[in-house]
Amino acid sequence: MTSTLERLGLAADTRAVIIVCDGLGSSNASNDAVFHSLRKGLATSAGLQVPSPWARGAVADYQGEDVGVSLTLNSEFDRYRWGPITHAPSLLDGDGGFPRTVDDLWEHADVEEARRECRAQLERAVLWGIDVSYLDAHLGGVYGRPEFFDIYLELAADFDLPVSLPDPSVDLGFPARELVAAEGVLSADRVVNVPLPREARQPIVDLLRTLPAGVTELHVRPATDTPELRAISDHWAARVGDAHLITHDMWFKAELRRANAYLIGFRQLRDAQRQHD
Repeated sequence: MTSTLERLGLAADTRAVIIVCDGLGSSNASNDAVFHSLRKGLATSAGLQVPSPWARGAVADYQGEDVGVSLTLNSEFDRYRWGPITHAPSLLDGDGGFPRTVDDLWEHADVEEARRECRAQLERAVLWGIDVSYLDAHLGGVYGRPEFFDIYLELAADFDLPVSLPDPSVDLGFPARELVAAEGVLSADRVVNVPLPREARQPIVDLLRTLPAGVTELHVRPATDTPELRAISDHWAARVGDAHLITHDMWFKAELRRANAYLIGFRQLRDAQRQHD
């Protein structure tokens, strides 16, 4: 099977890195930091959460950056809620928003309602004028179970988009990567998604000092330090730290150079996927 590097036209020993900003649209603080990270920092792609309260604000600030759609069926914060853009009673919890956890989602969601909601989110992003570059799944809700993964793969095939998947070390209980490859859909070879809360630097040191050839997807969650952010998330400091790491941290830039990392975005995967078609 042709490797992702080969599909991209890159040498077999290339250490390609996609630096993905999660949370675009989730808050004004996230929008500000994500776009700054894409325009002035080292970020190469970002995932838009269409149902989130600040999605329209993100669209208003969009200038053609490499932005995908992070299909969203969860609203994880206690004090800050959002819900479906379609009529989908099974996707609501007792507060009237999306479930806070993926387990709650999987226990109660009607698959056809989830399918309509995910397609509507992607179509809305296109209608808003986003040149969608890839698909992701907020909190993994749309790829963690086979019946939901079918929605994910269906949309990736229908819109001819690459996808973000869990790292191969994560056992989903079904052959997600093989199913994706069989459809001609591209994905990164490995994924680093460091959970909150944490110190950003050490996991990234470990990653970059052992960076193998292939395509590595590194996720960060940058946000600007604002009263809004502090009210939303107890993990605000880690998000502010991510914004600094991607835009101002000279150490991080030096480590990328030392690792001989070649920065790419998901748009390059999308273009390679469509050329192969």
